[in-house]
Amino acid sequence: MNARPEQITIPKELLPADGRFCCGPSKVRHEQIDAIVVARDTLLGTSHRKPPVKNLVGAVRSKLDNLFQLPDGWEIVLGNGGSTVFWDIATFGLVRGRSQHAVFGEFSSKFAHACAAAPHLGDPSVMESDVGTHPTLVAEEGIDVYALTHNETSTGVAMDLRRPTGTSAGSSLVVVDATSAAGGLTWSPSEVDVYYFAPQKCFASDGGLWLAACSPAAVDRINEIGSSPRWRPASLDLKVALDNSTKNQTYNTPAVATLVMLNEQLDWMLDSGGLAWSSGRSAESAATLYGWADSREWATPFVSNPAERSNVVGTIDLNDAIDANAVCAALRANGVLDTDAYRKLGRNQLRVGMFPAVEPSDVEALTRSVDHVVSALAD
Repeated sequence: MNARPEQITIPKELLPADGRFCCGPSKVRHEQIDAIVVARDTLLGTSHRKPPVKNLVGAVRSKLDNLFQLPDGWEIVLGNGGSTVFWDIATFGLVRGRSQHAVFGEFSSKFAHACAAAPHLGDPSVMESDVGTHPTLVAEEGIDVYALTHNETSTGVAMDLRRPTGTSAGSSLVVVDATSAAGGLTWSPSEVDVYYFAPQKCFASDGGLWLAACSPAAVDRINEIGSSPRWRPASLDLKVALDNSTKNQTYNTPAVATLVMLNEQLDWMLDSGGLAWSSGRSAESAATLYGWADSREWATPFVSNPAERSNVVGTIDLNDAIDANAVCAALRANGVLDTDAYRKLGRNQLRVGMFPAVEPSDVEALTRSVDHVVSALAD
């Protein structure tokens, strides 16, 4: 390698119009910031117990119901803390006794660890597979929650959501971490009971909030455990969150700007064609990225099974002759940001966020920019 990465200049005509490809948080659209400015005199700095903010929460709940095409009886529940907090919430308010977990990366392991650490729960059953693949859950006696991850952000593996063979709706809950998938991947409510996420990825908002689409069976479970003697901190009590959410409020003060940004993104998605449209944008970007990698001798999609490749987080291995860190450094010097591999995965890899806010044309431009950098590094 002769050229120093930071000294490589990518021609302007090759560069993306917007160089943000972070896998969380997502690129934020200008219209979302404009919405915050509009809200400065009407929503920001007002009580979350009063109509302006409650109407905003109600709008978000209604629009998510519309986006996901939820059947009657489903509830959108929300609270503060993000998906990391929701794992703890679920140990208190969703798992009766034992859970089973599909573990195939950094984030899918964390709910399993939370359940294993909970002193009031039995040891979880863990189905684990190598990174770059995903396992399949199986029906097991005594399991009352099956925990899936729609998209493993650390590895770029996505899975189709299916109830484990041998289980039926109502007998146990299927609880899905959809943090980097919700709004960018399709799913069927018939296969899921709880679909929870934070809004900083496909919805291009800020973190610190969790939202969960809950089926009637999940609502029954929340009320059942909520009426039991089990001790639950009020801030981690799903029954408290459910009761507040049906009143279009949160237990404690939310970040109103986060809700404003989320609401604007939902308007954009719904006005443009709903989940089919927003997931289609990510699918278009993914087809470009994986097709490009397949056509290069020195690049390979990390996820070998095309059916398991994510449309919202793309992971591309580079061969040993090309230092992915050098490629990322050169891109960064030219305003193309956050293409680094997940830190704990430790691979010579690029990781590309392809959330709906990212223009598919910018993903194509990214591939041209990487080609230029690799050529320059070889000179």
